[in-house]
Amino acid sequence: MNEAPSPSTSERSPTSRRLVPSRSVAHWDLDITALMEFAGPASDAADRDSNWAEALLEGARIIHVNEQAVHMLGSFGGREAMIGQAVATCWPVDSRYDLAEIILELINAPSPGLMLERPITSLILEGSILTARRTDTEGRPSIFLSVIGRPEDDRSLWSVRASEERYRKLIQYLPIPLLQVDAREIGGVFSELKLEGIADLGPHLDLHADLIDFANASVRITKANQAAVALFGADDAAALTGPVAKVFAASPETARRVMIARFKGQRTYAEVMKMRTLDGRLLDVRITITYPAPPERLDVTLICLEDLTDQRSTEYQLRQLQAEFARAARILTLGQLATSIAHEVNQPLSAIATNAETSLRWLSRDEPNLEKIGQLTARVAASAHHASEIVQRIRGTAAKHMPDRISLDLNDIVEEAMLFVGHDIETRAIELTLTSTPLPVVMGDRVQLQQVIVNLLVNSIQAIPNAGKIFVETELRPDTTVSLTIYDNGPGIPEEDIDRVFEGFFTTKDEGIGVGLAICQSIITAHGGDIAASNRPEGGACFRIWLPAASPMDLEAATAAAV
Repeated sequence: MNEAPSPSTSERSPTSRRLVPSRSVAHWDLDITALMEFAGPASDAADRDSNWAEALLEGARIIHVNEQAVHMLGSFGGREAMIGQAVATCWPVDSRYDLAEIILELINAPSPGLMLERPITSLILEGSILTARRTDTEGRPSIFLSVIGRPEDDRSLWSVRASEERYRKLIQYLPIPLLQVDAREIGGVFSELKLEGIADLGPHLDLHADLIDFANASVRITKANQAAVALFGADDAAALTGPVAKVFAASPETARRVMIARFKGQRTYAEVMKMRTLDGRLLDVRITITYPAPPERLDVTLICLEDLTDQRSTEYQLRQLQAEFARAARILTLGQLATSIAHEVNQPLSAIATNAETSLRWLSRDEPNLEKIGQLTARVAASAHHASEIVQRIRGTAAKHMPDRISLDLNDIVEEAMLFVGHDIETRAIELTLTSTPLPVVMGDRVQLQQVIVNLLVNSIQAIPNAGKIFVETELRPDTTVSLTIYDNGPGIPEEDIDRVFEGFFTTKDEGIGVGLAICQSIITAHGGDIAASNRPEGGACFRIWLPAASPMDLEAATAAAV
């Protein structure tokens, strides 16, 4: 193998180096007859146009190439297909300027025989040395080129191009909608803002909302694959090229958040948003954006779109179905608590009747005691309000409604649920002990969480004997999870059934239908929590519920929704 030359540019005599044909060295003979017009003043840098290098390489025609040159930079047609072609057709774009500079120097060489060397920086020729010599063989101006050193890998330029084409086709026909966008202009604006000392883009956008409009107009879609064309209902990819504003037209706030993420230097950003297609459909899509980072090409930002419309419609139908099942379970629970409900309503009604009768007696006296009558009338009104509250609570429990997530104190929910079972607790002389600790709020539906707690309390009441004990405890766990534990001193859950208690339609009661605990688990899971059943070593069943404490983002969203 020939010794590799120094990477520095040099000029040597024809005898200072022997260019011996070798399988490790790629050789080209070029006819530069058509390039002689570039000699002399025409070669001055000041007189060149922007396409001078391309024009020069188009005029240099291939006379001969060796096998290594064919492999490295040749076409699939082999040596025969290369002969007579312009060297521009098979030379890497990223090093054409280097080759053009060498050829131009040799055109202006005072005499044949001058040899030049230069290192080449290229995807294929990385780390190689380009050597060129003016030969003028067979009576015509010519140049002998050689590239010494192996390519970075064993691929040829054409195999790389073929690989790129395969990946281009793969992306083009992927079933995932993809958009390629050029965000260089807004990237330059962001760089200027950072130089001006802007560290947080959010407040800046609050004062300069027009910057969002500028971004929507200046960031441009340059390519779209077939899946993106179909998603937008476009005729072809050309209909999608242009300003990216069409993507964010139905969700302008998303564009703002996308800009903030880019300004922060995030590599990716994703969220679910509404998107209006070109044919007028309004879709739910998950948009995922991959941002480039220097030294990557800043004109290649990728947007991936996933159509969630059908999925979210199915989820909505599932929530409706879950709400129907939950309502059925609540009505079943109310049926089981009919006696307790009747007792609760009867208490204020009895008080109303007693106070009204007493008022009539005071009115029938010769000298009515108006002060006493006023007190009795106030008691009647208070009892009526109490009865109304009970009825409203029962109606709210039985009513058909979709879950409404608001911030709630679990301790309040527990106390409200205990009102439903108060009569059964008293009638059966059950000792109910509540141990509560201050808790952070949770996000949830008040009625559904009441339903879960009432169901668990009813199960304990029915499982333990008269004069039994039920314990209810709330606590905040170290992981900021809110915990509720309900346990009793009853017989517990049969060991063979403990893994099945949350299965739908599984029951150990003769009169049960087995939906209560399944609904409880469904509700708690929908709230992002967990529920578990176990037996206590001391005896009795134990049910534990864990719910995540509300995050600041949850509270902010709840406040915004309430406005």
